[in-house]
Amino acid sequence: MTIKTFEIRCPIYGFIPLDAWEREIVAQPAFQRLRRIRQLGWTDAIYPGAMHTRFEHSLGVMHMASMLYDGVQERCSDVLRSEYQYGDAGVKRYRRLVRLAALLHDVGHGPFSHAVEELAPLNDGGESSRRYRHEEYSAAIIRRHFRDVIENHPANANYRFTIDDVAGLIEGKSAAGSAAIWQEIISSQLDADRMDYLLRDAYHSGVEYGRYDWRRLINSIELVEDAESGSWRLGVSDGGRHVAEGLIIARYMMFSQI
Repeated sequence: MTIKTFEIRCPIYGFIPLDAWEREIVAQPAFQRLRRIRQLGWTDAIYPGAMHTRFEHSLGVMHMASMLYDGVQERCSDVLRSEYQYGDAGVKRYRRLVRLAALLHDVGHGPFSHAVEELAPLNDGGESSRRYRHEEYSAAIIRRHFRDVIENHPANANYRFTIDDVAGLIEGKSAAGSAAIWQEIISSQLDADRMDYLLRDAYHSGVEYGRYDWRRLINSIELVEDAESGSWRLGVSDGGRHVAEGLIIARYMMFSQI
């Protein structure tokens, strides 16, 4: 099935491509509500330009995650074939899954984003009880409100995703199943979420703190073998070490100043 592709203008990347299936997901009320949720809570009271929302951030994370996936796949195709038995169909399938999870990773955010997380109800865990995180709300909303547009969409005949495939990649660990290797693109110290919000928050706040060489970092992330476990995970090449450090410093400066 051929799916028509659209482009959305973006001040960070120039444009963001998405197809008709992704456009239908974006059109769902549970996603459209993100247009009314400020990315930085009440920060616009100090930085008046910081009026951007979780809506455009979610689109940006999908785009960033796609670029990360494509870069890893290009540089590490031998590992993907030998260790994970990826063929062309597997490459396309997991790319689509990463895009869907990245697009929907923030649908669980409440009003004013992180500013109201202290008001979330407790996850009843006895002595270790904690408040529910927005990732848990995201997974629950995906399962409740996006099941039909994902599982029953004609384009899914090519992939046969279940709603748990998408929500599981956001939840991580064992919930990610066979896609666990890609979970770090969605949530890690160098994930697509952080890479997008630093650029976006700096742009809209009008500061220079959050900027880093994102193109170089995309070209530096690859699969590396964990010396202790022998498993493969995302890492940074030797040549990309300094730009990865640059992102960490940019994040520190943004948190301390913005």
